Amino acid sequence: MIHHTFSFLHGIGERLERRFWRSGILTWDDFIAAEGIEGLGPESKSLYDSQLTAHAKHLAQGDARHFARTMKRRDHWKLYEVFGGEAVCLDIETNGLRPEYGGYATVVGLYDGYDWTCLVKDENLTTDNLNRALSGYKCLITFYGAAFDVPFLQRCFPGVRFDIPHFDLCFAARRVGFNGGLKKLEVECGVCREEAVRGLNGYDAVKLWDRAERGSLEARNLLLVYNREDTRNLLALAGLLYRKLKVSTGIEQFVTCGIA
Repeated sequence: MIHHTFSFLHGIGERLERRFWRSGILTWDDFIAAEGIEGLGPESKSLYDSQLTAHAKHLAQGDARHFARTMKRRDHWKLYEVFGGEAVCLDIETNGLRPEYGGYATVVGLYDGYDWTCLVKDENLTTDNLNRALSGYKCLITFYGAAFDVPFLQRCFPGVRFDIPHFDLCFAARRVGFNGGLKKLEVECGVCREEAVRGLNGYDAVKLWDRAERGSLEARNLLLVYNREDTRNLLALAGLLYRKLKVSTGIEQFVTCGIA
């Protein structure tokens, strides 16, 4: 999808982007190769040519951080097809309080499609370990993480780095008509979780941590299973929501019709 995207350029909105598509300008290469584009003066065309050439170079180099800096977060999903193979899903559990009122992260889970890693308070959950766990990935996937998980961790762990594109599935789901939380979305999309933690929610995770703090190994293990399922299911949902978002742009009707 990123190769079809022009609306992240200053002065180009989604309406003008669709006009490009209708005229056969479907990709960055199409734009650059065109001698002129209706609605753009020669100076603007030349400026956008230079910008797209630079963006294409960063994309070819796999420079995800460049796009995290230059694209609005609401458009980061468009990078999933390119960087999704090097994505990490993140989900946190907390003690139920905000950081300013004594809140802290109890568990941070990360899943990359192969391995699930968990960082636990008072065991291995530190700023250095968080940065180490996040390093090497080119896309962050969360559910409501832009509003909760990421700022929460930044408050609790000054110095933690979130500098890669962020595909927040909560806001993606809303854009394609889904409402509700992660568990409801899983049910609607046919994504299952381990039976032992079906029906548990964030408040249950808080209670499990409290029991674990008082010495219950069973509660600790169940909390980790709960976090693991939250984290792993994000990857399946990411692919599904990406496809729905791409369809919602209308680009496929132009590509399928062979307008270019």
